[in-house]
This record gives sequence, C-alpha cells and structure tokens, in this order.
Amino acid sequence: MTTAAKPNPLLEVAITLLVPALILMKLSAPEALGPVHALLLALSLPIAWGTRTLLRERRLNYFALLGIVSLLLTGGIGLLELDPSWLAVKEAAIPGLIGVVVAGSAFSRRPLARVLIYTPALFDVERIAAALEARGSHDEFERRLRIATWMLGGAFFFSSAMNYTLARWIVTSPAGSSAFNEELARLTLLSYPMIALPATVIMMASLFYLARSLRRLAGIGIGEALRSS
Repeated sequence: MTTAAKPNPLLEVAITLLVPALILMKLSAPEALGPVHALLLALSLPIAWGTRTLLRERRLNYFALLGIVSLLLTGGIGLLELDPSWLAVKEAAIPGLIGVVVAGSAFSRRPLARVLIYTPALFDVERIAAALEARGSHDEFERRLRIATWMLGGAFFFSSAMNYTLARWIVTSPAGSSAFNEELARLTLLSYPMIALPATVIMMASLFYLARSLRRLAGIGIGEALRSS
C-alpha cells in the first residue's frame, strides 16, 4: 500500500506566493503579457494548486476553499476594474468573517479551539480527559478552551484589520493597470511577514495558554500532553 506524499511547504509557498508575485511584477507591462493576462496567469497557479489539494484530500477543506474564493474575488476586482478600495474590503472581510465564526463558537458546545488546537492529532486527549476527570477540573478546562477560542478569534480580527490597512496603503492604482498588478504583488509579499507572522504568534500564545492550563488543572506537562509521533 503506497502512502500519500507529504506536502512540501517550500513548493507550496513558491507556487501560491513567490511565482505569482514575480509574474505580476515582471510580466504586467504592455510589452510583456499585459496587466490582464499577467493577472490571469498569476491567479491560475494558486487556484490550480488549491483545487489539486482539495481533490487529493477527498474532503472539503474550508480554509483552502476560502483561499480559492479570495483569489477569485481578487481576480474579479482586477478584471472588472473596480475601485481598488474594494480590494481592501475583500482583504479584511474573509479573516474578519472567520474571526466572527471562531469567536462565536466559544458560546457553543464545541469551541473551535478544540477543533483547531486541542485535537487528537496534537494532544493525547484521552489521557488528559482522564486526568481532568480525576481532579474534578473538567468544567474549568472547558472554560479555558473558550478563552483560547477567543484568543484565536483575536488573531483573525488582527489579521483583518492589518489586511485592510496594508491594502489601502499599498494598492492605490486603478484596477486593470500594470501598476495595480505590481502593487498587488507587493501586497502579497508583505502580507506574510507583516500579518501572518504576528497572527501566528497569537495562535501559538493560545496553544501555550492551553498547555499551562493542563499543567495546572490536570497535572500534566506539555511533553506528556502532546501526542508523540
């Protein structure tokens, strides 16, 4: 029985970020592909990669689907030559909506911190549940899962605000122009270090918050709580 090939993060970053950005910056001039064809080519790579990932996983990955929808909206704004302010709205809307869903789940029976962080793939949930039950601290841990969920929601809200600010600052040229494509490329490249990294730090903080809670409530250290590979 053959095992599925492991994803290559460097290849994924190259196809979905670096190569499209280079296409937009280098091939948008009229003497090259032109702004429309360069935009279509740049968008086709991450969309094709995302579609391939969805088909290989054989299940609906909502985050990958949102990424494809986001790219299609970006292409629509460029091809329809809408006001560039709509790009900023789009950039803010998707992480903002995710933040609303994540934060709102804290009021449900299944806060999304349980789905995104406290998962059987990462934590030894059976051992942790037994330790929490033995100490009578299961309810308190559920409360802290809700707090961790709000922290995750805060990461998406931060990303939404930064997306809007960065898009309004960088993308000012009319959609459909070579300058618009070049600014879109700079936005794509800058969004990772300026938005994704701080948001990742917030998510990691929520992970360590749960780990510290487990030590206090279940008497289990992070090395014991995490599932060994």
